[in-house]
Amino acid sequence: MRSVTPSMQAKLDAPVSTLCNCWRLARRDGVVMGFTDHDRDLTFGDVVFRADSGLSATQAEASLGLSIGSGEALGALRSEGVREADLVNGVYDGASVEIWLVDWSDVNDRLLIDAATIGEVRRSEFAFTAELRSLAHLFDQPRGDSFQRVCSADLGDARCKVDLTASGFRGAGAALSSSGDSFVASLSEDFDEDFFTGGRLHFTTGANAGARATIKSHRRVGETASLALWAPLAAAIAPGDEFTLAAGCDKSAGTCRTKFANLVNFRGFPHMPGNDLVIAYPSAAAPAMDGGSLFR
Repeated sequence: MRSVTPSMQAKLDAPVSTLCNCWRLARRDGVVMGFTDHDRDLTFGDVVFRADSGLSATQAEASLGLSIGSGEALGALRSEGVREADLVNGVYDGASVEIWLVDWSDVNDRLLIDAATIGEVRRSEFAFTAELRSLAHLFDQPRGDSFQRVCSADLGDARCKVDLTASGFRGAGAALSSSGDSFVASLSEDFDEDFFTGGRLHFTTGANAGARATIKSHRRVGETASLALWAPLAAAIAPGDEFTLAAGCDKSAGTCRTKFANLVNFRGFPHMPGNDLVIAYPSAAAPAMDGGSLFR
């Protein structure tokens, strides 16, 4: 149960309200922002909750048990607040949100209403709508290993153990020209074709500085590289925009062995029989189906 101080309870019971809503938003890159629906800025917990953000909340839903509650936050797109480019580039994906009920006449009287995570973000011409998912959504995520031929780990995570900070798995470059979601770039080193396919790209300069994207394909074009992204960025890629890249992995056992020398940590089952074996029938031209190894 929530603990309410006597002074806060008295203000909740008062016939005249001096209460407002405040949202504390913490992005995964460490940036913390504050918003309020009051008509002036409020400060508590070393965070300034800005009144000019144009943020408001809709009705929130919650229920007993582990079902996922939901709500929404509505806001205006402002250059000094939430920028459209940051929304497009996924800067706010997975950010945590604390929702406070605050007495604007004395911010020491406040009550934490809920904690949530930002899910889907929808944009219109001048505003955005962010889905607020309750913490129960974490229990809806897959846990444990699954039996599949490809690796179930993500490259560089605690189960994979590949060190993506090593120089052999990272690169840097600058854009030379672009066309839509694809661009030609000059890389700091020569890498084999497809080395960065499925990897991550992080822009460090230009209009997309700070944006992260997944690489759809990596091709060599003479002394340059052609890179295609899975999702469009907020701004066009301009010549001279600098970026860093991390290697990609197709999660196959062969790639794990030859590219990363990491087969000991492979989290898949490459020799697991597939549906073709389930529907197969004895044949003189087929390997013996005697229950032994299929790879002898």
